Amino acid sequence: MANPLVLFLSRRDDLSDDEIAAINALTSNTQDFEAGTSIIRQGERPQSSLLVTEGLAIRSHYLADGKRMISALHVPGDYVDLHSLLLDQIDHDVVALTACRVALTPHGELRRITERLPHLTRLLWLSTVIDAAMHRAWIVALGRMSPLNHMAHFLCEMYSRLEVVGLTEGYTFKLPITQIDLADMLGLSVVHVNRTLQELRATGSISWLGSTVSIKDWDALRALGQFDPAYLNLQKRPR
Repeated sequence: MANPLVLFLSRRDDLSDDEIAAINALTSNTQDFEAGTSIIRQGERPQSSLLVTEGLAIRSHYLADGKRMISALHVPGDYVDLHSLLLDQIDHDVVALTACRVALTPHGELRRITERLPHLTRLLWLSTVIDAAMHRAWIVALGRMSPLNHMAHFLCEMYSRLEVVGLTEGYTFKLPITQIDLADMLGLSVVHVNRTLQELRATGSISWLGSTVSIKDWDALRALGQFDPAYLNLQKRPR
């Protein structure tokens, strides 16, 4: 399987052989996590940034009463904490949502990359810009979209991100998450998530059986979710 970070970055700009070799070296040391285990805990001071290479991970936040909010869903090709290079500590948890493999990139190596390969540095910077753009899109959807529109937007985004790293077949992809997970991502109750999924299926735009999502009518789903992929910066151009 191709390195998902190479796929993620090369969708946005061409990579040189030297840059691809550097990416492969940065992501060669991997560690596996079982579903539900912590990858990073709030307050830690990581010495490495972690790239998801297989599976799904989440950024999660817990309130005093135990309620959880998921503020990001990470797919292969995502650095979950590239920002930790410049921070004293992490302000959120990162948890393996499914069985997950991550590559550990020591911060010292990242610093050397910034000094040696300026173009690759800009592309890594772009990945954090895209991460921030997804946060803004999630905030808008959470605050102003109806549950049906929000669910449609979420599925459009997930398809678009997974397609970049070669994890779709046509308009079908795997999304092994529970309705509890969806509730904590979309700010809904589990009952409301179930009702919204039934409503979305009734439009004929998707089917969702087990962990398999199939988009039956992309244009209809995109219109329903008011989805504009511009924030994902999918265009390839010089950066």
